[in-house]
Amino acid sequence: MSPIKPPALPPVLAAAPSALSWSDPQRQAQCNTWLADLQKRFFLNPASLRPASADASFRRYLRIDTSGGDHGESLVIMDAPPDKENSAPFVQVAQLLHDAQLRAPQVLDWHEAHGFMLLTDLGARTMMQVIDPAAPPPLELYLQAVDTLITWQKASHPGVLPPYDHALLRREVELFPQWYIAQHRQVALDAAQRKVLDAAFETIITDNLTWPSVYVHRDFMPRNLMAPTLATSCAALPPEGADLPWGGPAANPMAPTLVAARTALPPEGVLASLGRPGAGDMAPTLATSCAALPPEGVLASLGRPGAGDMAPTLATSCAALPPEGADLPCGGPAANHVAQAGGSQLGVLDFQDAVYGPITYDIASLMRDAFLSWDESFCLDVTVRYWQKARQAGLPVGDDFGVFYRAVEWMGLQRHLKVAGIFARLTLRDGKPQYLADTPRFIAYIRATCARYRELKPLLRLVDKIEGIEEPNVFGFGRSPGAA
Repeated sequence: MSPIKPPALPPVLAAAPSALSWSDPQRQAQCNTWLADLQKRFFLNPASLRPASADASFRRYLRIDTSGGDHGESLVIMDAPPDKENSAPFVQVAQLLHDAQLRAPQVLDWHEAHGFMLLTDLGARTMMQVIDPAAPPPLELYLQAVDTLITWQKASHPGVLPPYDHALLRREVELFPQWYIAQHRQVALDAAQRKVLDAAFETIITDNLTWPSVYVHRDFMPRNLMAPTLATSCAALPPEGADLPWGGPAANPMAPTLVAARTALPPEGVLASLGRPGAGDMAPTLATSCAALPPEGVLASLGRPGAGDMAPTLATSCAALPPEGADLPCGGPAANHVAQAGGSQLGVLDFQDAVYGPITYDIASLMRDAFLSWDESFCLDVTVRYWQKARQAGLPVGDDFGVFYRAVEWMGLQRHLKVAGIFARLTLRDGKPQYLADTPRFIAYIRATCARYRELKPLLRLVDKIEGIEEPNVFGFGRSPGAA
């Protein structure tokens, strides 16, 4: 049988060369002096310095080539003006991630006074860039993100990171009335409307804080997770000629046979307790989901037909791999063979705002993304798999998935209110209008969650009024316009 060819990667436009610009000549001189001090130690090529990326803060990232050393062919420089950004949390959380055996940038040098940092380079393609939104959602890739999240949460200790407490949660949701309602929508709330908003905020935050605390990344989503390359994956492969550990449930807990996978799912009917109104509205039950699975015995993660095929050796598998250095095709049905062997990890970025707070936060962030939306059936599928893996890892996610899923939705609601405010602020205060283009996604998240729970209906009516949305009068259906 010929090896299965990996699917083609989604097209990615090559970035045009971009000149590095400095708005402050003094800061440019400080950077040049700092790099000169590091040039021999890290084999730096200053002439190669170029933009890498920027984020929603005042930080930006540069890339610089190396001519040797132990840290790869390029390194990344964080440019974070100390009068605008405190980089100490980044250094602290980077160490916590490394202590947890996660793949995160290593801080090689930090000029604290000037706000420059030299970091290892995790690559140029994020999980977001690897995903093709027009293709079916990449379950294997999301399960890698789930495993990364659980590893991060298992490393949690109280008193290490700032608490995600009532005061911080409340400050965050206040960005919604301050920036989204008042500044973006230009709506002035009256006393009655403000009372509705205050009551909703207290109800949401009180619910959020009923869940145990763990380390919270606070922006755990595909834009902040780096896709593994073949180079990073191959370091964990077994010796040449050895059989890849794809055949047994113990060797491959992420993707065992469908027999083992089905037995690991929650009991039939557990999804019925999610509390959504309407008997048929909820995403498919486990029974209806399993009906769409491949034939019994097929190893779904390997993409190969037949239950009795011999496990491939490293040599036969490598024939189907993309060229050396290419990004793994994480979005396809035969995707990420090397990663399924347990060797590769997603990289973690943008973690400097990490806190110690509700365990529901990061899975809500992952599945209710700021920049990417999937059908609820897929979000439910990944969330139930996370919940089961977390329970097996001893994390405090409770024994009732329905209760947990409700909490994830309510935690996501807090986040969506916050981010809608942040995106309005980024546009109106910081001159970054691209963020406001995604606010309809957040309003849709907010409305969908509020519509599902009776306690949140007053907030739904207020949001609809602000957005100019009029729900149809179902009680007047079929009546003539002139009916009394």
